[in-house]
Amino acid sequence: MSRPPSLARLHETDPRSRPGTLHARSLAGGIQVVPEPGRTVRFGRGGKPDTQLRVGADDTRVSRRHGELTYQDRSWWLRNTGQQLLRLPRGQLMHTSTEPVPLTAGYTPVFVRGSGYREHLVELYVTDYDNNGPDPKETALTVPPKRWPLHDDERLALIILGQEYLRYAAEPRPLVYRRAVAQLRVLEPEFGWSKRKIEDRVAAVRRRLHESGSVRAKLMRAEDDDACDATLMDNLLRELVDSTTLVPPDLDELDRAFDDLES
Repeated sequence: MSRPPSLARLHETDPRSRPGTLHARSLAGGIQVVPEPGRTVRFGRGGKPDTQLRVGADDTRVSRRHGELTYQDRSWWLRNTGQQLLRLPRGQLMHTSTEPVPLTAGYTPVFVRGSGYREHLVELYVTDYDNNGPDPKETALTVPPKRWPLHDDERLALIILGQEYLRYAAEPRPLVYRRAVAQLRVLEPEFGWSKRKIEDRVAAVRRRLHESGSVRAKLMRAEDDDACDATLMDNLLRELVDSTTLVPPDLDELDRAFDDLES
């Protein structure tokens, strides 16, 4: 995971920092803890002595002791001790009944569920190397996201279907086929767009991405599962948007095309 400079450089500026040192920060402040077997660090709404790191101080949905990190077996282990869930990267959720999770070296954001839609961020960084000069990754070329090649007709159909996704709507849904066909016929009347033609192009893209083995989300329905088409379409559009294969400027081109037709 990428490191926020403010946390990633703490070990470079503090001589006490060494491999395994935990750096933790919330809006209320930050702490640095040297690794010693059995050492425990707690975070939550309560201040000292309940916790060493305060988070969500004004939110009564956050427990006074909401989580703790314990150093053992050469790792910091995260455990949920609060009433609300903790959310980790990749959507991983932790309940009080969940087994402790070891932190990997580097940066880990942890979100504490609060009132309503509120989530309180706890930033964790575990040092894992000695500072022997600049990290070569700091000057390395940026690795771009994997963008998927699409044929022109596939791209146009998916832009039409994924308009809400390209607007980054909170709960996007694919455009229904009836409306998608109507818009495509306006843009390309000579192509003879139909629901079947859209489905064929969507199916072809789903199959290519599935066969690549690089997409974690389900894109194809197996014979023995009950994944619905809406779920598979949602997974496909999210992958195309997350990988920046489809981007918001695609909508600008679409709007200009409709404007030209009306003028």
